[in-house]
Amino acid sequence: MIVTTTHTIEGRPIQDYLGVVTGEVIVGANLFRDLFANIRDIVGGRSGSYERILREAREQAIEELQAECGSRGGNAVVGVDLDYEVIGDTGSMLMVSASGTAVKV
Repeated sequence: MIVTTTHTIEGRPIQDYLGVVTGEVIVGANLFRDLFANIRDIVGGRSGSYERILREAREQAIEELQAECGSRGGNAVVGVDLDYEVIGDTGSMLMVSASGTAVKV
């Protein structure tokens, strides 16, 4: 399935627009991961554990987006937008959402 941030797919004319589709994933932060990330922030460097969690959450949100598109009979999603939001009373949860337009090409 084609998933793109553009509104068209070069060489593949859109035959039918099937509506907006979304995928959302909410992940919790781990106390030990937070501790090591804070230490890394102090001494410098990248936080591999957070980067991995963000990548996995993004991939899951896109998979949900594709599944909803497929259930509507689509074979591509155009105009995809990814958003990241910290939620919860203490900011201990991260929400990754993907939205776009399901289409048939």
